[in-house]
Amino acid sequence: MARRRNQLLVPEAREGMERLKSRIISEQTGRPVRGAVDTKTEMARQAGVPYRAGGYNGNLKTEEAGKMGGPVGGQMVKELVKMAQEELARNKPKS
Repeated sequence: MARRRNQLLVPEAREGMERLKSRIISEQTGRPVRGAVDTKTEMARQAGVPYRAGGYNGNLKTEEAGKMGGPVGGQMVKELVKMAQEELARNKPKS
């Protein structure tokens, strides 16, 4: 089975993706989220997963790890598609 690697095609986009993830989580929870560690902790809390920030998490089951990003990742994809559609509409050549 091929391993998935969550590598961005444009590494310079990492900061923007983290900001988008934090914004999505903030919208879902109604609380501000700051930084990648806080983001992961909040995602785990939402999913009921026993994640420890800065600690050992090798005991997490694959199912639990998958629950952490599911709702947030899906919403991020929707938001990115919406942003792309808006950009295409703005740059549409006039006939």
